[in-house]
Amino acid sequence: MTRLEGPSYGPHNQGKPGHLVVLLHGYGADGNDLIGLAPLLGQLMPDVVFHAPNAPQPCEGNPFGYQWFGISRLDPAIALAGVQAAAPVLDAFLDETMAAHGLDEAKTVLVGFSQGTMMALHVGLRRKKQLAGIVGFSGMLAGAELLQSQLQNKPPVLLVHGDSDEMLPHGLTQRAAEALTAAGLEVGVHIAKGVGHSIDETGLQLAARFLLNVFDLPEPK
Repeated sequence: MTRLEGPSYGPHNQGKPGHLVVLLHGYGADGNDLIGLAPLLGQLMPDVVFHAPNAPQPCEGNPFGYQWFGISRLDPAIALAGVQAAAPVLDAFLDETMAAHGLDEAKTVLVGFSQGTMMALHVGLRRKKQLAGIVGFSGMLAGAELLQSQLQNKPPVLLVHGDSDEMLPHGLTQRAAEALTAAGLEVGVHIAKGVGHSIDETGLQLAARFLLNVFDLPEPK
């Protein structure tokens, strides 16, 4: 099985990690695309260690990036097959990384962007033990029709999407939220006005507040 590798950061206080955030990048990017968020978040939650693994496959559309799975168009069947194929590799990375830091799911959050959001939702909701939470930026829920039968746990979820996203319409996040809510999950949704396929300052602030809440950490004064 492919072993995922990528950049990491923290803990900001240089002490023993008390919590883990795994950042899952989008199609054609790599772990460096999201690890830049870690120093900003780390100042607010200094005992958190951040890992941003590169996806397992070289990207078909960008020779310098990676993909969790190949895409030719926004095809639900391709997305479902893709997340299912990549899930064991991400699960193994989570097991290995949590064990290395002496942490478990209750101290771990998945944060995904675009294709990384698809991976975070698919894997996070099917693990035997419940994660502290899942944050998904600019993504979608693959295989929503299978969720009820495959759901293993119900962590809190935050979904953020720009209403000017030219890659993945924000309606995909709204549909994901409806499916997750129908399955009994607590879901927060923010549709950012004028934001494209990216993470803006407001979205990052919402994610930071979500992380502090699910990790039960004090908000900085």
